Amino acid sequence: MIGILVQDILPVFAMLALGFGLGRGGIVAASEARAVNRVSFLVLQPALILPLMVGADLSEFQPAPLAGYALSEAAMFAAAFAVARHVFGRELREAWLLGMAAMFVNSLLYVWPISFLIYGSEAALPITAIVIWDTAFFFAFFILSMEILSGSGDTKATLRRIAANPVLIAIVLGGAVNLAGLALPVPVANALGFAGPAAAPMTLFALGVILSGTPVRPTPTVAGMAALKLGAFPALVFGVTALIAPGSDWSPLMVLTAAGPSGAMPFALALLYGVRTDTIAPVIVWTSILSLISLATLA
Repeated sequence: MIGILVQDILPVFAMLALGFGLGRGGIVAASEARAVNRVSFLVLQPALILPLMVGADLSEFQPAPLAGYALSEAAMFAAAFAVARHVFGRELREAWLLGMAAMFVNSLLYVWPISFLIYGSEAALPITAIVIWDTAFFFAFFILSMEILSGSGDTKATLRRIAANPVLIAIVLGGAVNLAGLALPVPVANALGFAGPAAAPMTLFALGVILSGTPVRPTPTVAGMAALKLGAFPALVFGVTALIAPGSDWSPLMVLTAAGPSGAMPFALALLYGVRTDTIAPVIVWTSILSLISLATLA
């Protein structure tokens, strides 16, 4: 457990901690980190997502445990959104993103690189499948829904923003190329391979800087959302995958993924769409810290 924590988990977590430390020290300003976050979200993440979507071998995915994980995500989102909205009285868009934070794991930028360090590419196939699923469906869903919830009522303007979103373009294009059985041209693949790996460290670093200026006191809302993320969600994934896919060798890694921290995407979306972050940010901080224990225990 200690070896996995030190060798495989802490090096990834270190980028968030580095940003937090430099932000607290006044070396990197929050405005600079927001610019980095925007570049990472709109440029580097599409470069990471597109080859991931194109190169995924869908025939190797086990549908039953993946379906169990997806059902658990949907159920957790509905429950967490209801709690944030009706128990803690949060505004609609904030409650929406808090619901996302309770079920959307930082799989692409955090658990995925950790799983490759621990298990290698073949053993990490279940987590890769979750990354593909989350990217293609839930990530796209939350981008679309935030565009709609944040729209000014101008349907055409909203549709234009959706159509021009680089992340959505990468998801759709990558899925189309994959289903068509095509490959990316070598120069394109090399360019994406050069830029894409920077998405995870840049996003985590920017997140750390911005979080450094946010009070992280565990309010009842923060504690409630963190408990749903690190307690209820892994338990739900364990139960549902055991019911739908008993004995599957994918189930332990799916529970491992569910035990990861809240994804950075709710925070990034909150910044992009002008939603308050004083609750979303501490949820990510506390789940990132506490997940060091849960991930090291389950890995």
